[in-house]
Amino acid sequence: MSDEKFEDPQVSHLSHDNPRSPSSDHMTISHYILTRFTTLKPTFDPVPNPIALLRLLNFQQWMFFLVAFVAWSWDAFDFFTVSLTVGNLAEQFGKTNTDITWGITLVLMLRSVGAIIFGIAADRYGRKWPFVINNVLFIILELGTGFCNTYEQFLGVRALFGIAMGGLYGNAAATALEDCPEAARGIVSGMLQQGYAFGYLLATVFARAFVDPGPDGWRPLFWFGAGPPVLFIIFRLCLPETKAYRERERVRDAAVEKTFIKEGKVALKKHWLVLIYMVLLMAGFNFMSHGSQDLYPTMLTNQYNFSPNAVTVTQVVANLGAMAGGTIIGYCSQIFGRRFSIVFICVIGGAILYPYTFVSDTRIIAPAFFEQACVQGAWGVIPIHLMELSPGSFRTFVVGTAYQLGNLVSSASSTIESTIGEQFPLPPKINAEGEEVKRYEYGTVMCIFMGCVFAYVIVLTIAGPEYRNRTFDVHQDQDMQEAAGFGRQTSEGGATPAGNVRDFGDEEKGAVRQENA
Repeated sequence: MSDEKFEDPQVSHLSHDNPRSPSSDHMTISHYILTRFTTLKPTFDPVPNPIALLRLLNFQQWMFFLVAFVAWSWDAFDFFTVSLTVGNLAEQFGKTNTDITWGITLVLMLRSVGAIIFGIAADRYGRKWPFVINNVLFIILELGTGFCNTYEQFLGVRALFGIAMGGLYGNAAATALEDCPEAARGIVSGMLQQGYAFGYLLATVFARAFVDPGPDGWRPLFWFGAGPPVLFIIFRLCLPETKAYRERERVRDAAVEKTFIKEGKVALKKHWLVLIYMVLLMAGFNFMSHGSQDLYPTMLTNQYNFSPNAVTVTQVVANLGAMAGGTIIGYCSQIFGRRFSIVFICVIGGAILYPYTFVSDTRIIAPAFFEQACVQGAWGVIPIHLMELSPGSFRTFVVGTAYQLGNLVSSASSTIESTIGEQFPLPPKINAEGEEVKRYEYGTVMCIFMGCVFAYVIVLTIAGPEYRNRTFDVHQDQDMQEAAGFGRQTSEGGATPAGNVRDFGDEEKGAVRQENA
């Protein structure tokens, strides 16, 4: 700001205007690049023990977290119903496993459409009703999937399902984290993200319970999936809008004219470079999760001849590892920093890839636990990392759309792995009906594929910004002040993000700045 003192960003200090926000300094792009490693250094911020942090949440904040967690868990459950029934669906529709994986790919491709539609709606009209509509669509489309009789019907319903699924992630993140106490954000972020692993675990267990060996045995799993969203709708209707959203609405109402469109223009003008970065980062993260998970049950059964029970046990243990890893690394990101935590756990994940894909007996359970602890450990940082990077007026839209556009880029993960894997055939096996079943070397393909993905995520995370502990208070959101005509602005026409900003802004001028950790 014009009346702020700009100093060396490597020197720890606070601005005179906002005691919670450090001052910033403009720097050249070359200087920014040179600081990527110095700012990656762990901060070792003092953080209370996890129990003390969770006790900071009041009753309403816990309810916001729980409704977001259960909905995100069931979103994952619904997605993995297809992954866990690929063989049954292929038999039902007379298609190959690769053909069925297009049902997964379509969902991932179209989720970005839902993220845009429901994200804008949630930022403009509130979190509650878009959430309710999302879950109504889940009910209809899960029931519809269970009644599909042709491959074309299956693809059509799953495509629509992708749109519905796309709208939930940003809404869940905003609902759970907007009102969360600042010190507890890391651990709550990790817990929220593990709704994904918890949903996968539930899908694995219920698939074992509901899916019969016959071609029609998959349908009850989808019909069952349509039930719980009814409860989620009732739960959400009992809760108000988040405090952060209500405050933003009051500011909009106090403005001379409607500001929502202006807020979008300000956000796009000032933060376009960060938005592009978020999409690229999410592409890597989604390749990481889908590349390590979607085809894994097929690898266990097809390449290593695991029984259904052995697959179930392995998947359950893997998802227990995922939930543990996500919560722990989310908590650690509040101590060591978001970027450092992601890079560290991705290095460990890359080191475990060989046993994760090449151990051919039940001992694979151990590397499955630790590999998914690493993958979902990195993911545990993502909800709060994206929230802190996002413009305040468009958190739901930006978080959801960045995540789902990343899904779009990575949508062919399982199809790519399956297609390449089929180029490396193994000796066929004979099933219980005496039929010959083709086998493929999926493990080698997954290992190489995931090694490349881990490297990409590490490089991009090191290269990117971090706005750890950024405040979500609308009164310190200078994008909103500029759009609404309130408050002071910088000499450049904007302001630095409030909070503990470690990296860059002023993107529209091609400049880069760093703010001290």
